[in-house]
Amino acid sequence: MTPLAAFVRHFFARPTAVFGFAVFLVIVLLALGAPLIFSRTPFSIVGMPLLPPGAPGLLAGSDVLGRDIAVGLAYGARISLLVGITSTIGAVGIGVLLGAIAGYYGGVVDDLLMRVTEFFQIIPSFVLLMVLVAFLQPSLTSTVIGIALISWPQVARVVRGEFLSLRAREFVQAARTLGERDAHIIFAQILPNALPPIVVVSSMMVGSAILTESALSFLGLGDPNLLSWGSMIGSSRSAMWVAWWTTVLPGLSIMVTVLALNFIGDGLNDALNPRQGR
Repeated sequence: MTPLAAFVRHFFARPTAVFGFAVFLVIVLLALGAPLIFSRTPFSIVGMPLLPPGAPGLLAGSDVLGRDIAVGLAYGARISLLVGITSTIGAVGIGVLLGAIAGYYGGVVDDLLMRVTEFFQIIPSFVLLMVLVAFLQPSLTSTVIGIALISWPQVARVVRGEFLSLRAREFVQAARTLGERDAHIIFAQILPNALPPIVVVSSMMVGSAILTESALSFLGLGDPNLLSWGSMIGSSRSAMWVAWWTTVLPGLSIMVTVLALNFIGDGLNDALNPRQGR
């Protein structure tokens, strides 16, 4: 059996992983196909405010401004997924670089980088995020940068731990004996062997980033020119007691997406660490 076939078999052996993958795939396809599925933009006024789901032409009803909630959910998925994925990529990039350097060199370098990591961890992350976004002005870019800057420490610690355990292995010693440069040893020899936990952590971080972006948008610190699930909840919270669908449907979208990503993370953990999974 090839490594890819073994990976797929272990991943799909867990029913929750299959469910999570299927749900996440549907959400991604809905987000990508939103302009093709719906002819209007999420900011278009299509009827009276607070029309219930099932009203003529409104599958999910309308919000406090008379906008189609179904359109908002589809376009909101684009923003939430974009922020979640891009901020995770940024956080993983920072965390892998610093964690790899700290774990490979150890000593003073390790102590210095870990103190920097602890500095970011002891500050309340969401408070720091709000300050960063407010300082940079609320926008999609500032949200991505802010979430990446508060998320990288956990990646750095995982990578550091892996590098500390791998740097004394025989293949690393052999590479040093052959005179290979440190950069080549770090990124070509050790990092590929440290990827499994990084991949699992990254899948979980996407869901966490979506939750964080939703909280920011709920508080009015998201991009005012874009519609996300969090901003949909924030703009409709005044009507949540008389029109439950305006907040429940975006909230369910967030919950289902994050749950699907967690299930995918469990499946990746089983596939990349089959012995631990069993």
